[in-house]
Amino acid sequence: VQLVESGGGLVQPGGSLRLSCAASGLTSEDYAIGWFRQAQGKQREGVACVLRSYGTTFYADSVKGRFTISSDKSKNTAYLQMNAVKPDDTAIYSCASLSGVSALLRLPSPNEYDRWGQGTQVTVST
Repeated sequence: VQLVESGGGLVQPGGSLRLSCAASGLTSEDYAIGWFRQAQGKQREGVACVLRSYGTTFYADSVKGRFTISSDKSKNTAYLQMNAVKPDDTAIYSCASLSGVSALLRLPSPNEYDRWGQGTQVTVST
């Protein structure tokens, strides 16, 4: 399984950015993709998660109403649309896959995921 993130960069406060996570090597359709972020000097934080089969989504309170996670089954790609970004959103954003799940009741914790991408830097600044 390989996960490759793209779309990071510099964005002004209040602006938008879309991150992509291209997944390859997943042999089952029962999986979830999660987005995480880690700011310098802080612990990794779960941001959002999408269940591939039903499109169920979960969000951290810190991004609810601003970020939207989605997936394109045909491309095996998950997206994180980031709107109304703030300086506090500055971090390295990584995606991860959680295999063998057909239902979710909550945002999974980082240690539940199987595979991780390398991450992409997002900087919110003027």
